[in-house]
Amino acid sequence: MRAGIAAIVLALSAATPSLAGEAPEHVMDDPPRNAENPAGMEALVLPVGDGAMNAVLYTAAGEGPHPTLLLLHGFPGNEQNLDLAQAARRAGWNVLTLHYRGSWGSPGHFSFGRAAEDARAALAYLRSPGVAARYRIERETVAVAGHSMGGFMAAEAAAADPSVVGLALIDAWDIGGFARTLEDPEAMRRWRVEVAHDLPPLSGTSEEALTAEMTENPDRFDITRRVAAFGDRPLDILGARLGIGGDIQPLSAAARRAGNTQVTEDVWETDHGFADRRIALAQRLVAWLETLR
Repeated sequence: MRAGIAAIVLALSAATPSLAGEAPEHVMDDPPRNAENPAGMEALVLPVGDGAMNAVLYTAAGEGPHPTLLLLHGFPGNEQNLDLAQAARRAGWNVLTLHYRGSWGSPGHFSFGRAAEDARAALAYLRSPGVAARYRIERETVAVAGHSMGGFMAAEAAAADPSVVGLALIDAWDIGGFARTLEDPEAMRRWRVEVAHDLPPLSGTSEEALTAEMTENPDRFDITRRVAAFGDRPLDILGARLGIGGDIQPLSAAARRAGNTQVTEDVWETDHGFADRRIALAQRLVAWLETLR
């Protein structure tokens, strides 16, 4: 999604306290090469349901096992956030990125519900004993991060899996909340214009199908419910004032009402893709990941 949807969805809010900590060496400096266990990259195809996910696993250097991050992109996924994956790998984390079924050449049909299933399947894949052994994955230290639509997918997958050690939401899209705004004809018109630009990388879907999926059951895609169900585990919420997450208060409030004492939050003066804050974004993510070890 681009910032055009922001005008339909959310009002802007004041910035909230920042995540403490810095990790510039992992963002700006290349580590020495590990000759015995170098950093690497594995191209994968993960079967799931009626299709499969094209995926890439960035493997950290060193004997391991390594903590691992599942990093989920948005809708349709023009911003892949692979700079974040590279920064996390330099910090010693494996990182799995993927294309949901029916997106960017992955076999199958795309839908919001299937994308949520894909996120859960990816978590199960990382924890399977054979995969963990092959790629030196520390099964007890798996975190999930998601940008835009991927924020909802990350929240749903993490809430359903009590073993996830942390959840990071990067200008997350509340699909359910957005769906409720489409009762306004002008909001619906803007959505239709917006989604027309987002459909080309997707297969097996349409504007009508995606709209119906959202509007027929908004509660199914309510991110605040998923955040509340995440419980008392580390949760980092970052909004973009010029994107769609200018108002992160509903998310942080839902988490705290549910008893979460480990919430960090901030809103940055940037756009939905963090175009002018990429290094800062990578630094923030790595600093947060370091708190999970």
